[in-house]
Amino acid sequence: MLELNFQPFPVIETERLLLREITDADIDMLFCLRSDKTVMKYVDRPLAVTKEDVMPLYNKTVAGVAENTGISWVIGLRETAEMIGQIGFWRIDTENHRAEIGYMLRPEFFGKGFGSEALKAVLSHGFKHFRFHSVEANVSPGNDASKRLLEKAGFVQEAYFRENYYFDGNFLDSLIYSLLEIDMK
Repeated sequence: MLELNFQPFPVIETERLLLREITDADIDMLFCLRSDKTVMKYVDRPLAVTKEDVMPLYNKTVAGVAENTGISWVIGLRETAEMIGQIGFWRIDTENHRAEIGYMLRPEFFGKGFGSEALKAVLSHGFKHFRFHSVEANVSPGNDASKRLLEKAGFVQEAYFRENYYFDGNFLDSLIYSLLEIDMK
């Protein structure tokens, strides 16, 4: 069984990014992400209407790190640390050395390689330091950009679940992708 410890918080630097811990100063940008219809198009959660709407998520993110049950990095620009997105592991299954990954970016940073850069760095850290054996991603079937991002990183589609998720009065389908440590590109 994995014994995770996210303290001290693992800051990760890449060529263009600084992946860091979320702080109170990021709440406005978290609200911008969670209230943006383009960002949230394939995230089956309600759009944030007020800053108070993101506080439960913020608090859950902070608690996950403190309790070693989940970890989420702010995707920040390396030069300014400005938040352009978020990426992290949650639904960590310590018994099976497996975690689910989730991510989002501000629309003005789509298609510029920032998602791939962040994903590669976080996966590398997860396999090397957290000792994950596999990582999964749950994707909306219509989210072609996310599918391409995962496939570029070496993920393969494991399953297509029909109407396995209920959100906003509808049953929705899910694609499950996975990556084993040995298959990481």
